[in-house]
Amino acid sequence: MAVNVPGVIVMVVFYLLVLGTGIWASFKSKRKQKKSGATGMEMVLLGNRSINVVVGVFTMTATWIGGNSVVGSVEVMCTPSMGLIRVIVLFLSYSSTFIIGGLLFVKPLRERNCLTMLDPFHIKYGKVITTGMSLILLFLDVIWLPSILTALGGTMSVVLDLPFSLCVWISAAVVIIYTLIGGLYSVAYTDIIQLVLVLGGLSICVPFVMTSPHTLDISQTLMNNTLNAPWIGQPEMKKTWIMIDNFLFFALGGLGYQAFHQRILSASSTASAKISCFAAAFVILIFSIPLVLIGAAAASTDWNQTTYGSPSPYERGEAAMVLPITLQHLTPTFISIIGIGCVAAAVMSSADSALLSASSVFTNNIYKNILRPKASDRETQWVVWASVVVVGVAGTSLILLNKGLVLFWFLTNEICYIVMFPQLLCVLFFNISNGYGAIMGVLVALMLRLLSGDPLLGLEPVLHFPGCTLEDGVYVQYAPVKTISMLSAIAAILLFSYLASVLFNKGVLPEKWDVFKVKAQHSPVPLSPVGGAIDEKDNEEMNTIPRLACHPTQRRRPLGASTYRRLPFRDPIMIQQ
Repeated sequence: MAVNVPGVIVMVVFYLLVLGTGIWASFKSKRKQKKSGATGMEMVLLGNRSINVVVGVFTMTATWIGGNSVVGSVEVMCTPSMGLIRVIVLFLSYSSTFIIGGLLFVKPLRERNCLTMLDPFHIKYGKVITTGMSLILLFLDVIWLPSILTALGGTMSVVLDLPFSLCVWISAAVVIIYTLIGGLYSVAYTDIIQLVLVLGGLSICVPFVMTSPHTLDISQTLMNNTLNAPWIGQPEMKKTWIMIDNFLFFALGGLGYQAFHQRILSASSTASAKISCFAAAFVILIFSIPLVLIGAAAASTDWNQTTYGSPSPYERGEAAMVLPITLQHLTPTFISIIGIGCVAAAVMSSADSALLSASSVFTNNIYKNILRPKASDRETQWVVWASVVVVGVAGTSLILLNKGLVLFWFLTNEICYIVMFPQLLCVLFFNISNGYGAIMGVLVALMLRLLSGDPLLGLEPVLHFPGCTLEDGVYVQYAPVKTISMLSAIAAILLFSYLASVLFNKGVLPEKWDVFKVKAQHSPVPLSPVGGAIDEKDNEEMNTIPRLACHPTQRRRPLGASTYRRLPFRDPIMIQQ
């Protein structure tokens, strides 16, 4: 098969369009910075917190509509055991992520003036635990990048007949360049172009796929086993808890991603951040419609009459490639090229988010707050740029792992759900939580999850929850083991935090053993400042300190038997008079 020259030309034009938008956004970012006097790091990582509602909705939705979502949804539609029901659960969980995030996490993170979701960990738990959390998020983003690029490489190699690695590296290079030069501004504005292309392109492909002479009426194959299994899926009552587990996994696990919180922190106001979340919750459901229709058409196709031949992609073990196969064999050439552009746009909209997320965590929470607290603004900008390049190259190089990559991606997503979400929830909403509880929460969650068994790791379950049955010589858990692990983590954090607080504050354990300074982490009722109200000069002076409430150098210290006054900080941080 020869290289699809028209397709290559169209893809070049598409890449130039995206790159040009990113370059334009970078100039816009520089003008904004000069006008506002913002620091370089705030401009690169958060766009000077000036992203309006419209742009916010686009960039938040685009982060979730990635290559995995587009290609994976069509694959799920053609998998008999999943089908339409699983896709509905998936997109409803995505929508729930935005709603829950807007209701619970926007206000506390923005009130603390954070740069990343890990800033509250610095102020409350200190460097050690924050470093561990940072490494988890870094690992997650590095694995996320190649997993979404793989979807693009596979699609382009099928339709354009180009080498898989060439497609991946070209796409990665474009993403790295515009993220490097423009930061969040380039990412946000290219997301607009990419999201419009995804929805518009898929909508154009739908009529051609559904009206193909080889495709039956999808209403007839919804629940009937005509050519292939019914595309509604095959739900079983015994899998109800598993479906609930998966819903919560995607809905709450998404709140453990830095990429989501980066969007709400970059909004121009708290109200704008909330509106963006709620609007994105609706918009993302619209994107499921063309994907469901294309998947239903693929499941209703007589593949024996196409150039692809029998058996179907699912029966050949090529379900992961069903979208490009459908576009190639059921649509005209120019329409299949448009479909490839959609996948490329979806992939790039998530890839740039992974790059910026990883560089934010490393620069702010590891380099700036731990390795080089006195680093200048210019130095941190260079670290951001270097991080983007290193993460981009390292992540893209991992495509060689192939199946191992998919395994790591699923595992890191589970870690995000059972570790990062409980930790973020407790550090923001439970004053009793401390470093000891945080460590035990991680250990309990991971231990319980591993003892529950995992087919991906080949681990047999040691703990048999209700409903665990032996099928074909293998024990299968039908209980919501991921959610049980997550809830156990929350319980462990609070329980061991309380125990540590009691033991150290009542003198049962000597204070010299108090590594995480439990006594210093109490947050008493805010006191009126000594000497009356703070004058305007003090307030102006305090406002010159970036990320005031979340800076690690302002950690609470042990209090003696003296009087105290409250500094004009947003958090009730007490210092000795």
